[in-house]
Amino acid sequence: MGDADRSLYTNYKNHARLSFTEFADQILVFLGGIRGEENYTGKETDERVYAQPLLSRRRNTTSQIAIVGANACPVESLDYEIIENELFKQDWRSRNTVQIFQYVLLKWAFALIIGLVTGLVGIFNNIAVENISGFKLLMTTELMLQHQYYKAFVALAGSNLALAAAAAALCAYIAPSAAGSGIPEVKAYLNGVDAHSILAPSTLFVKIFGSILCVSAGFVVGKEGPMVHTGACVASIIGQGGSRRYHLTWKWLRYFKNDRDRRDLITCGAAAGVASAFRAPVGGVLFALEEAASWWRSALLWRTFFTTAVVAIVLRAFMQLCSTGTCGLFGEGGLIMFDVSAAKVTYSVPDILAVILLGVIGGILGSLYNYLVDKVLRTYSMINEKGPATKILLVVTISLLTSICSYGLPWLATCIPCPADVSSRCPNTDVSGNYKSFQCPPNHYNDLASLFLNTNDDAIRNLLSTSTSKEFHISSLFIFFSAIYCLGIITYGIAIPSGLFIPVILAGSCYGRLVGRLFEPITKLDVGLFGLLGAASFLGGTMRMTVSLCIILLELTNDLLMLPLVMLVLLISKTMGDMFNHGVYDQIVKLKGLPYLEAHAEPYMKHLVARDIVSGPLITFSGVEKVGNILHALKMTGHNGFPVIDEPPFVDAPELCGLVLRSHLLVLLKGRIFSRDQVLAGDDVVRTISAFDFAKAGSGKGIKLEDLDIKDEDMEMYVDLHPITNASPYTVVETMSLAKAAVLFRQLALRHMCVVPKSQGRPPIVGILTRHDFMPEHILGLYPHISRQK
Repeated sequence: MGDADRSLYTNYKNHARLSFTEFADQILVFLGGIRGEENYTGKETDERVYAQPLLSRRRNTTSQIAIVGANACPVESLDYEIIENELFKQDWRSRNTVQIFQYVLLKWAFALIIGLVTGLVGIFNNIAVENISGFKLLMTTELMLQHQYYKAFVALAGSNLALAAAAAALCAYIAPSAAGSGIPEVKAYLNGVDAHSILAPSTLFVKIFGSILCVSAGFVVGKEGPMVHTGACVASIIGQGGSRRYHLTWKWLRYFKNDRDRRDLITCGAAAGVASAFRAPVGGVLFALEEAASWWRSALLWRTFFTTAVVAIVLRAFMQLCSTGTCGLFGEGGLIMFDVSAAKVTYSVPDILAVILLGVIGGILGSLYNYLVDKVLRTYSMINEKGPATKILLVVTISLLTSICSYGLPWLATCIPCPADVSSRCPNTDVSGNYKSFQCPPNHYNDLASLFLNTNDDAIRNLLSTSTSKEFHISSLFIFFSAIYCLGIITYGIAIPSGLFIPVILAGSCYGRLVGRLFEPITKLDVGLFGLLGAASFLGGTMRMTVSLCIILLELTNDLLMLPLVMLVLLISKTMGDMFNHGVYDQIVKLKGLPYLEAHAEPYMKHLVARDIVSGPLITFSGVEKVGNILHALKMTGHNGFPVIDEPPFVDAPELCGLVLRSHLLVLLKGRIFSRDQVLAGDDVVRTISAFDFAKAGSGKGIKLEDLDIKDEDMEMYVDLHPITNASPYTVVETMSLAKAAVLFRQLALRHMCVVPKSQGRPPIVGILTRHDFMPEHILGLYPHISRQK
């Protein structure tokens, strides 16, 4: 190791506080080796600039230090921690009983508004999809009845292409973040990841209208997954805490200008989205608890339950209104409600064995589905990077392929005579439902056309229909399952809002009904109930949820007698799927590069301690610091948190005062509360600036470094940081196991964790850990010899 390396390594291991002149010199050498790297911009926006331990660095030919595996992640974290500084304490002490009542009342009022708006959006989506799809399918059916088969295909494919292109254009040009289901992004946000524009108003607009267009275009996607993202966007906009740009600064709203309250509202929004999509209020609460939220408390449970109850009331009111025929074609299909309660639920040992087989095969098929979706997403990401035109071309190509399958595959089916004891119309030519005529003669129907030439919701309803065991041929079920399985895989990832719930339920119910037909000689269960169990097995195998999926399916099908079998098949399919890979949403979060913190620590973290992954050099401020030093540090780094250390003459020995945020420093510098002498000026700061000035900006931009007007003579002046310093940051001793620190970091929803020394006589802080430090890529980059499984 050379002298330069040894000098830097000593500073890194001892974490001695650097002067700003030394820091400026060393950071340029520190970053010199990666200025040519693609991920280095000269102005990082990540929590910290991470590097390999200096022992693993190598000297390059120009005697500069090259950093192996330097990582600059553009994703910020959210400040869920309560910043207990003097301004916060003063603001809290000044609140009277009336103001506290206002704060609590507004929380419940916002929950009510989120439920109302999300329910109305769900109704609007269903009315739009039912009418647009209904018009398209009725036009195709009329041409088929006139034996104008080529015109029927042109009408179907042309309508699908136009709708698909419109949805793709919205995503490509207005809000690229609206593509996909949005559940992985919401899940990451509630984990503390502040991904760019995922909850913006433009994203909400494209999510609503793009979802309507792409579902109406006949894609094998659902509008139910995007409803979770829609509910979260609605909650985010409502919970902005007002807007200074538009002069919406009502003093009540200032209570919500923080990430903590916004997170609670978005959790309610995600639950409301599920409730609106599936008409499953309890399932929505459990979905938010099991899958979406990383942090939970009892008060939040009550508010999410209240929100989903409001959604259920809104949906029920509008469904009663639409049942009178005032919503166009909506009354013919509508909100998915697959009632199987008419079937008699009796099962014996052979039925249990068939259900176990369903769960095993469903877990295997689900894990294969996840594997193939991951490969397709990686391929599409490279295609979509080429620009909006390429995105639209890909969407149009998939749309044409879907139209060919939907219109062409029913020609492989043979016409079936209409059953004599059927209660519904057969053949069906003018409404949604079973027994589509297609090319068949009178009193015959095409079973594949009954599945393909329907909306996805109606196709599921047909597959779950009870007392119709002979309605679909085994060969038709196999063809439909193969087509939907493949189309669902290649459709997810194109530039349209697309949910995974409905494709998985559709393929799973077809697969379950197919197994029910095969086991018909030895089983007593209705094939429609087998379809429900197949949907449950496939959902468990792909999404790896249990409790929430169980309740959602039971609320959808209105049959509590199926509870034991649904529980059994979900547990088996999830167990089987976990043997091969992770859930589909976890895979997508990882694929998008979002630094999601898992609830459990990785096994290899038990062999490391907190100090092993602390990167340097460490930048700290004095309690009363020079303006020039602060400005220099803000310009030279992308750090969002800086330790504040009190030093003599203010204290006898150096001690950790707390942690100050970059955003708070910018507000303080813009306020220009400076002094010529290095003295405490806390009272002046408290009187001049209020806690509201430090509130988190909403969708608008906060203060940037370029907004500051610092003159040359200000650079030598001092500013007291004590009033804005969080005096009680979460700290861990440097010898704490990394596994324990990771679990603590996630459970407390932290952004910064201070690492303090175990022994006295050393600097009062060893370093700071952020979420990027706990990422497996970072840890295994530091210690490549550690095995993931240890």
